[in-house]
Amino acid sequence: MNRAFNRKKDKSWMHTPEALAKHFIAYNVKFLGHTEVDQPKGTEVVKDAVRKLKFQKHIKKSEGQKIPKVELQISIYGVKILDPKSKEVQYNCQLHRISFCADDKTDKRIFTFICKDSESNKHLCYVFDSEKCAEEITLTIGQAFDLAYKKFLESGGKDVETRKQIGGLQKRIQDLEAENSELKKQLQVLEEQLMIAQVPPGSSMSSKTPTDIFDMAPFSPMTPLVPLPASNGSAPPPPARPTEISRDLFGAEPFDPFTCGAADFPPDIQSKLDEMQEGFKMGLTVEGTVFSLDPLEGRC
Repeated sequence: MNRAFNRKKDKSWMHTPEALAKHFIAYNVKFLGHTEVDQPKGTEVVKDAVRKLKFQKHIKKSEGQKIPKVELQISIYGVKILDPKSKEVQYNCQLHRISFCADDKTDKRIFTFICKDSESNKHLCYVFDSEKCAEEITLTIGQAFDLAYKKFLESGGKDVETRKQIGGLQKRIQDLEAENSELKKQLQVLEEQLMIAQVPPGSSMSSKTPTDIFDMAPFSPMTPLVPLPASNGSAPPPPARPTEISRDLFGAEPFDPFTCGAADFPPDIQSKLDEMQEGFKMGLTVEGTVFSLDPLEGRC
């Protein structure tokens, strides 16, 4: 494994600049995995990584596990590792983070590159099995480096500054989203505390008015009078009856023969009532027979 990418040595490239600048070059390979390394470059560094991942490959094969297949998309912007069926991006290694790329001369199928992770800032070595085209993939990545470097020189380094600014803005957006999520949680806690504080003390579900099976309060024609206890602790006085006299349908007061007296009627009506009472005392004549109402006479 002795090929490290060198722009001066490789002057003839396999692909057109437009293919890598406007599109990408795709390769289907097997992904042995990635492992952390302590150096950003070096032949011995990648040899140790390949040896480690090959050993893990044999263990997986002995356990019946297959080496996953992936699709590599190489352009001047980086190397993407995708699922070949769903096209889902598994890893996106930006080109300016790739510090070393090499293929193994003793094993034409193996090639590798070292990339600095954007989140952990650790150097990771990615190893692939490329079915006898490891050198071609390594040259394609080298051509992408060459074109990206030329573009950098033409722009005067503006692209790098723009990428840094975009990266800073993206990091700021992530921080703001995390802060917004935390503020939402705090707001929810405060709303719950406010709802608990608004509930009056001693109130419970049992104090509600009982309802029937239709969830309706029972009908009551009048509100019952509940006597309140006196301030001195003695029994409350009985409720007073209403002084207003109830009247009938026509607005007249009800007649009570036990309470009304002579003074309750006008003089002319009272005199007629007296005459009628005298007549009842004298007796009644029914079909020529006299009936006495006086109980002292004994019989009719």
